[in-house]
Amino acid sequence: MDRDYPIYTLRTECQDCYKCVRQCPVKAIKVEDGHASVVPELCVACGHCVQICPAKAKRVRDDLGRVKYLLERKEKVYVSLAPSWVSEFQGVDEKKIITALKKLGFAGVGETALGAQDVSAETASVLAKAGKGVFISSACPSCVEFIRKYMPEHAALSVTGMFSPLLAHCKILRKAFGNNIGIVFIGPCIAKKSEADMYPELLDVALTFSDMRRWLEEKKIDPAKIKPENSASFVPRASEEGGIYPVEGGMIDTIRAHELPPEVKYVAISGLHNIDKALSGIGLDGFDNPVFIEALACEGGCINGPCTSYEMPGLLARMKIVNKIKMPKKVLKRKASSNINMEIYPDPIIAPLQDETKIKDALRSVGKTSPDDELNCGGCGYETCRNFAKALLEKKAEPAMCLSYLRKQVQKKANALLRCIPAGVVIVDAEMKIIECNEFFAKMFDEATACAYEARPGLAGALISRIVPFHELFAGVLSGGKDMHRDSIKVGGRLYGITIFNIEPHQAVGAVIFDVTRTEMRREQIAEKAKKVIHKNLETVQEIACRLGEHMADTEILLRSIADDYTDNNEE
Repeated sequence: MDRDYPIYTLRTECQDCYKCVRQCPVKAIKVEDGHASVVPELCVACGHCVQICPAKAKRVRDDLGRVKYLLERKEKVYVSLAPSWVSEFQGVDEKKIITALKKLGFAGVGETALGAQDVSAETASVLAKAGKGVFISSACPSCVEFIRKYMPEHAALSVTGMFSPLLAHCKILRKAFGNNIGIVFIGPCIAKKSEADMYPELLDVALTFSDMRRWLEEKKIDPAKIKPENSASFVPRASEEGGIYPVEGGMIDTIRAHELPPEVKYVAISGLHNIDKALSGIGLDGFDNPVFIEALACEGGCINGPCTSYEMPGLLARMKIVNKIKMPKKVLKRKASSNINMEIYPDPIIAPLQDETKIKDALRSVGKTSPDDELNCGGCGYETCRNFAKALLEKKAEPAMCLSYLRKQVQKKANALLRCIPAGVVIVDAEMKIIECNEFFAKMFDEATACAYEARPGLAGALISRIVPFHELFAGVLSGGKDMHRDSIKVGGRLYGITIFNIEPHQAVGAVIFDVTRTEMRREQIAEKAKKVIHKNLETVQEIACRLGEHMADTEILLRSIADDYTDNNEE
């Protein structure tokens, strides 16, 4: 059944910060049009990008609807509850958490820690017979995926071939209540959603603590205030030492509780970066003893999983788990309750081989034409410029991610504009010192400024008050924070048009200055000629009017004379 990958990006919220690229341990991020998205084929579902995304654009797939549908479809659905619930829900005991979950519709609640005990027992039996070499725990699904994909040489030889605690617990629940039940995991881990996708015959759906909190709020259920059922208890039974699994070194403590040869050594490593550093380049021949590695993707253990609320300080969360669990005083004789062995197959990520010429072309496309240009600053999210170039060739990155290249491009465009604008341009800081100016500005006022510009292009640091006589206008805009425009300011025998605008209010302003002397003189000349034309036209009009008046008077006299003669003739 095809489902969306457990981690996705809200494109509208992605802010071009590339923080997820920088901190993704496997660089499973593709940047396209400035937006970073997860590449499922490369991802190991550690969820670190969800934790560190400042814009909260990285989201976890919402499976709550599927759980509600499962509750309607299945007669009985059980919860596999991660042992880190102890540090997640403050002021809540096991009776309250069980009662709250049963009010949501679940038939019962079991502890994933039961499966952890089976895994520890099976691991102990392997280590009891082990020869020298490295044995890596299979408890963390993110770590297993990381090793399968990125350290495949250790997958088949070093990873202990058995189910994760969750899948082992699913087998316990199905053995106790039948294969027709539904099982929902609830915990701090996103990788469990991938396990549900991969093993639907064992696990139906995985929810996070965040999902659970949202559901409880929706139903107006407060686990801390709920009245617990007297009969509330974990099914089919309560766990014991397995509850310490969520803290770094917890699995080792449970294995040590079994009887094992003293030559077995134990190492706890948390964080995929640390696992990569520890395992890179090692071979099986470098060890004289069996060395068991408890590998966890989240630094500090599952109590720091990507979907925890972090309401409790890390040390207190750890101590709350440790203080709750009573480790056995006698040597354990525990055995796994069912067969939890499985094959761990390598699934290597094979990066395409990049031709050296193409890598150099990619570097050249971001302005890096020599080794000296390769700053390896990491601003793009990749440790080296060459790695970034490879990402460009793989279409996982964009040139704009290179900050030094972007800065140079902006600087080139700004310089080109400053050179080409046929006006004086200057930028001034809060101390009235020039940050940048162009040659037009330097030549506007006196020869000394022009000579200084030739010696130091841009005149950075020069006081504006020593160059322009209207420097108080700059001070006014800096202090007032409002842009200013003057059509004509007279300086000596010349006229200047000036616009001063805010770049950063009260910190930096820019100005564009035009020499409008010729324009203003031409305007005055045109105005004077227009006045003469108007005056001459008025004289002409007056003369026409005068003559027209005289003509009208003569016409009137003539007409009156004709009228009088006509009247006299009629009377005769």
